[in-house]
Parts: sequence; C-alpha cells; structure tokens
Amino acid sequence: MNTPRRPHLKSLPPPPTGPSTAEPAPAASSSGAPKDVAEGVPSSVRPDPQTGDGRYPIAWLTISAPRGAAPTATSVCECGRSFFAAGHRKALALIEDHARHRDLCPLRTTEERIAT
Repeated sequence: MNTPRRPHLKSLPPPPTGPSTAEPAPAASSSGAPKDVAEGVPSSVRPDPQTGDGRYPIAWLTISAPRGAAPTATSVCECGRSFFAAGHRKALALIEDHARHRDLCPLRTTEERIAT
C-alpha cells in the first residue's frame, strides 16, 4: 500500500545549474564626499563642537543599594585614594568621608582656594 506523495506547500525556484557570472560593483561617486550611513548621519567621527570649561572629574563615589541586600559604596580619587564599604553604617560613613575628602584633596586644593 503506497501513500500518495504530498504536494510541496511552497514553490521554490530550481537550483541553478552551472557557473554564474558575478555582477559588477556599482561605480563610485566622483564627488569625493564620504557616503552617509543614513541621511543626516555622518560616516566619520567629527570633533565635539562644544567647548569645555576646563573642569574634569577627579573623584568618584559609587553607591549601590539593591533591594533586600546590604548597600555598598566605593570612593575613588585620582590622588590615589580608593576605599570600599559594605553595610548601612559603613557605607554612610564612607559617603561622609568622601564629602570631606573633596575639600582636602591635594588635586583640588589650589593656592586660590587656600587663600579664601
């Protein structure tokens, strides 16, 4: 007892037989301008047009307080200071110490600030 063959549900084109020739690449534009990825999006990185005011970060305070877990705090400064605290009381103490360090850091202390 033979079952009849089921018809294909999709009609796919037959595979090509023999070698095919590659199509030539489109000619490059002669304008010399860089191509854009999308309209209005430049293809190369350009300098930031905003000018800085000379300030830059030198100290970072990172606080993490996930729900149901002990909070942690990390205080890092370019002067070499690097502290970590875990737990409510220790993290609060490190936050206060980081705030005090902002006034005492040798990288932030200038002669103008000492005179005032």
